[in-house]
Amino acid sequence: MAESVELPGRLAILPFRNKVLLPGAFIRIRCTSQSSVKLVEQELWQREEKGLIGILPVQDAAETTSMDSMLSQGVGSESCERSSNAQVSTSDAHKVDGKNPSEVIHWHNRGVAARALHLSRGVEKPSGRVTYIVVLEGLCRFNIEELNTRGPYCTAKISPLEMTKSEMEQVEQDPDFVTLSRQFKAIAMELISILEQKQKTGGRIKVLLETLPFHKLADIFVASFEISFEEQLCMLDSVDPKVRLSKATELVDRHLQSIRVAEKITQKVEGQLSKSQKEYLLRQQMRAIKEELGDNDDDEDDLASLERKMQNAGMPSNIWKHAQRELRRLKKMQPQQPGYNSSRVYLDLLADLPWQKASEEQEMDLKAAKDHLDCDHYGLVKIKQRIFEYLAVRKLKPDARGPVLCFVGPPGVGKTSLASSIAAALGRKFIRISLGGVKDEADIRGHRRTYIGSMPGRLIDGLKRVGVCNPVMLLDEIDKTGSDVRGDPASALLEVLDPEQNKSFNDHYLNVPFDLSKVIFVATANRMQPIPPPLLDRMEVIELPGYTAEEKLRIAMQHLIPRVLDQHGLSSAFLQIPEDMVKLVIQRYTREAGVRNLERNLAALARAAAVRVAEREQAVSVSKDVHKITSPLLDNRLAEGAEMEMEVIPIGVNNHEISNAFRIASPLVVDEAMLEKILGPPRFDDREAADRVATPGVSVGLVWTAFGGEVQFVEATSVVGNGELHLTGQLGDVIKESAQIALTWVRARVADLKLAAAEETDLLQGKDIHIHFPAGAVPKDGPSAGVTLVTALVSLFSQKNVRADTAMTGEMTLRGLVLPVGGVKDKVLAAHRYGIKRVILPDRNLKDLVEVPAAVLSSLEILVAKRMEDVLEHAFDGGCPWRQHQHSKL
Repeated sequence: MAESVELPGRLAILPFRNKVLLPGAFIRIRCTSQSSVKLVEQELWQREEKGLIGILPVQDAAETTSMDSMLSQGVGSESCERSSNAQVSTSDAHKVDGKNPSEVIHWHNRGVAARALHLSRGVEKPSGRVTYIVVLEGLCRFNIEELNTRGPYCTAKISPLEMTKSEMEQVEQDPDFVTLSRQFKAIAMELISILEQKQKTGGRIKVLLETLPFHKLADIFVASFEISFEEQLCMLDSVDPKVRLSKATELVDRHLQSIRVAEKITQKVEGQLSKSQKEYLLRQQMRAIKEELGDNDDDEDDLASLERKMQNAGMPSNIWKHAQRELRRLKKMQPQQPGYNSSRVYLDLLADLPWQKASEEQEMDLKAAKDHLDCDHYGLVKIKQRIFEYLAVRKLKPDARGPVLCFVGPPGVGKTSLASSIAAALGRKFIRISLGGVKDEADIRGHRRTYIGSMPGRLIDGLKRVGVCNPVMLLDEIDKTGSDVRGDPASALLEVLDPEQNKSFNDHYLNVPFDLSKVIFVATANRMQPIPPPLLDRMEVIELPGYTAEEKLRIAMQHLIPRVLDQHGLSSAFLQIPEDMVKLVIQRYTREAGVRNLERNLAALARAAAVRVAEREQAVSVSKDVHKITSPLLDNRLAEGAEMEMEVIPIGVNNHEISNAFRIASPLVVDEAMLEKILGPPRFDDREAADRVATPGVSVGLVWTAFGGEVQFVEATSVVGNGELHLTGQLGDVIKESAQIALTWVRARVADLKLAAAEETDLLQGKDIHIHFPAGAVPKDGPSAGVTLVTALVSLFSQKNVRADTAMTGEMTLRGLVLPVGGVKDKVLAAHRYGIKRVILPDRNLKDLVEVPAAVLSSLEILVAKRMEDVLEHAFDGGCPWRQHQHSKL
């Protein structure tokens, strides 16, 4: 170890790029650049043992910013006494380590004096370039006073930073330094002990620990660790021995902790390996013992039972060969190997799938099937007729590839229960797969087995759960699938629903073809628009409209009320809901296409009755008041003041007599007052349309939503302005364009409609028109509001009220033609639910009324219109406003 040396006033500088040499450390370098070779040759080679050079860290400009930020955040001024770096452009100086001369580097202002312990000279062939290999030892720190970069190599005027002997003795007496020295020695000894166990080289380090001063040991220890360049610079800048010792203690402790963590991980891994080897040996010994005893029972062998299960699965020959290969591979693996569990689960799936197992279909009784459908569902005549036709074809040709039925309709109309009824009529098992919110193609086709946590798709998993290859499979909410970077589930369903392709459906996890042609697929959706056209083409769409009020009444009396009473533990003896009250619930509390809200309101009535019954039963107790219960069974059984004893009732006693004996009071009969008390005030009123259309500028339209048809009011008003049109109500682009068309059409016919005085040429002169669609939180779009917008504007400008009992729908052109629209059936049913008496439809939509129930059509007056003038004629009392002007002139 080098002793203290006296430094000259000027030293030759050898730059170290992104590297630091600390005092007491050794480093081996290879010099190849012209400047470094010149420096080594003149300062070290020629001077031999007397040669000294300065090692100065330099850093690229691109890396300096990140380093400075890290140092400023992680190291304070006390622990790292750094000054600002000197920035030098090497275009004026020397090329550092052969890098680009034009780049900017940063020279550190502190370095370490070093001497050469070993020098070797070489010549490269064929270029003849001289190179040196130098082993350097760091001696002491110095500070750069002046850096000269002109000449064959860099030189610098320096000043030493090491303390004198007297100053160091004074520092060693400092209590803080003594404490830091003890801490450093303790951690260093602990590190040396660990290294002795690992590398058997701790003796030499112990000698250094006992002989060298601690401030020098700090540099030596830190130099042996792999630390960042920033931390090396901090150590170099730690001139104060206390700061240096504190920093070294922190780094040594961190290195010690990392060694401990590595040892813990190594011990854990070795323990697991030894455990696995031990288990393997024990299993081999157990197998040998069983063979000697003749007790090698196949029933206890897990793989043997799996093989028998696979043999009984009825796999096709090509799949059986694939399964045998996987089983042979599994037998060669140990249970502790990573791929063992995944292979075992895969073979279990192959064995559990119903390759040949099918439901035994009984002789189909079409009359019984028809009665079953009628019993489960009221109304839906056309839908049940189509299902009946489907069943009839299946009876005549059981292996026929029928179409995939897709029931489309608002929520609560019975789409899912219809699919369940089809399964019951066919005598097949039923399974429902929900596709709502599915965005990953792997949910349909499965994940590839290379992924961790892979699993089969929902179709294969559903067939495994149901256990037969020919169930009725319901693909619920098929219109609510999405797509993202993980694929498009709707596109994956194309293969599933195509009879020509699904006989060899390939699930990514299964990786062998599976026959889906025996599965009867039924789909449900609320809307057809989100379903991609290719997928829609593979299905036969059957639309389910909403129910009429009469149908809801029959459904409630026959299905909903018995089910609600059963769910709440009640019977008709406790709660009775008359038909008149059910009608009031339908009219005042529910306006929906389905019956879910109706069932919820009936359940609210049942809960109120359950509370009342439970309170009464709790209030009844066996006491002196028991004589109020009148029954011949109780005569001579209870005496006043006697105790109650258990007694067996003879078989001949009538059960009805027993129930009548303990009936507390008469059943609870729902009336109008009870409705308002439990359900609250009525939510809907038949007078709503009349009240809202009581002023000019309001018209009633019919719209279609995913929940069925709805009534939509349109309000228009004028204010002082600059002739602008304002639209509110969360409207889409199409409906905004319809409003522009409507306003243009009305402005073009101001004179014909007599909407302004003779001297007025423009309706919008000095005015702004504001059109609003109420229920602003609900998005609205579509072209069917065109006639409604024109009617509202004509009503506004003519100051004539639109008839309150009239609703309308239809798209209009700029020339005033009324074009057909969709969803007519749902819109007419919505008008009927709302109490509308007259409905204006486009002339070309008249054919769509065939699907509307006759009971609904009989209660409505259907008015057709070919042009906008026909709509206005029907919408106003006494006809269109311009005709009223003509009649007044006559």
